[in-house]
Amino acid sequence: MRCPLDRELADDRIPVTVTCRVLKIARQQYYRWLQAPVTAANLTAAHRANALFDAHRDDPEFGYRYLHEEAAEAGQVMTGRAAWSICSQQGWWPAFGKKRAKNGKSPGPPVHEDLCAVVDEHGRTRHVFTADAPNQLWLTDITEHGTAEGKLYLCAIRDVFSGRIVGYSIDSRMKFRLAVQALEDAVAMRGDVAGCVVHSDRGSQFRSRKFRRALGRHRMVGSMGRVGSSKDNAAMESFFALLQKNVLDRRSWNTREQLRIAIVTWIERTYHRRRRQARLGCLTPIGFETIVNTTVALAA
Repeated sequence: MRCPLDRELADDRIPVTVTCRVLKIARQQYYRWLQAPVTAANLTAAHRANALFDAHRDDPEFGYRYLHEEAAEAGQVMTGRAAWSICSQQGWWPAFGKKRAKNGKSPGPPVHEDLCAVVDEHGRTRHVFTADAPNQLWLTDITEHGTAEGKLYLCAIRDVFSGRIVGYSIDSRMKFRLAVQALEDAVAMRGDVAGCVVHSDRGSQFRSRKFRRALGRHRMVGSMGRVGSSKDNAAMESFFALLQKNVLDRRSWNTREQLRIAIVTWIERTYHRRRRQARLGCLTPIGFETIVNTTVALAA
């Protein structure tokens, strides 16, 4: 920081020997700085700061850990401590405070309109979760459960038409990748999903830039409910309540792998193929879709 001052004084015809002595700078150091005023370390720090700033500008509600991952995605790999140091120096902190909600974070502003809300004749807003065909309306949410190794997170996507879980992702960390992977899993299973509405709460995973990009890539439409209203995603909450009752709370789990296997087994074997639903005419989700698909094929 003192070398630029030394050069300014030299421009004012003050001898370099005098300024170096006063500023306590070795002349060799000053002349090396003149040959390369910007060091490789300075350039690296600047590129890292630019990557972190770009991520902060796109999603100002996220903290340095998220910015750290986004910078790595952009090619600027650094330690978490280095990312924290740069964000601390620049004051790039989450736009929302640290008030705790039920999932540990304050819900941010919606990035999509609430497409499932309707206003009745009395002016009251209610939510309607109905679909006339597959891939018209999907619901998604994230739940968690503890094990002796730590928490395990499940992001599931449910097709309202049949109640089938068309995609899910399970991980030990609740990052945006959890939601993106569940969506990609659902798209891979269902095929053409253009125009499908994906309704969620205002969790940061569903507001993330990566999740929004995934929706756009598959030509899907996002929808978000209100803050603190479980009725805005009641159908998804009912599925998680069943999962809680039939799997999560049935016993203590020693490892995440044990719980992961139990969740997958219950979804694929019990919920999809054995649990009959009254609204489906006492059919299972798989059985209902099989009949519908057969009927459509015969009609064609």
